[in-house]
Amino acid sequence: MRHESALLNVIDVEATCWDGQPPPGSVNEIIEIGLTVVDVAARRRVSRHRVLVRPTRSTVSDFCTELTGLTQAEVERGVVFAEACRILVEEYEAGERPWTSWGEYDRRQFARQSQADAVAYPFGYPTERTHTNAKAVFAAAYGLRRKPAMDHALQIAGLPLEGRHHRGEDDAWNIAALVLDLLDREAWPVTTTVA
Repeated sequence: MRHESALLNVIDVEATCWDGQPPPGSVNEIIEIGLTVVDVAARRRVSRHRVLVRPTRSTVSDFCTELTGLTQAEVERGVVFAEACRILVEEYEAGERPWTSWGEYDRRQFARQSQADAVAYPFGYPTERTHTNAKAVFAAAYGLRRKPAMDHALQIAGLPLEGRHHRGEDDAWNIAALVLDLLDREAWPVTTTVA
């Protein structure tokens, strides 16, 4: 299988969340962007990154801290969403490289927040050409009727969960391991650069 783009960005975001409905006026906002760069041709993870994002319309709940380990004090040291998108584009070529996430949540959250904050969507268009849903590819490759959560997919593939689950940087690293597994199985779709 030929892969036209040598590098793939694997993205996982963590967002503000609550045990139940958000408080009045609060919305889900990205608070961490985990990014692992995969060299598709060499079939290896080449780097891992983390961008903390400061929310402007919500705060980190106790539930969110328990789930992700992220605290309000920690994310307050982060950058605003517009700056995070600039970093993705300028430092990680988000508008030019294909990218993947586990499921559609991350892609949709970026689209929602880009629109809400009047910030250019950082990943290029059309989305169908730039984004691959790794969860769907995994389910198809393994002949699964249901798409598994990332931690369950690692078990199915016989891979270890490295780091803390629900931490963007660690989850992106683990998703990248699943992408490499799919590459080894010749199940990863041909990726193209964004023109």
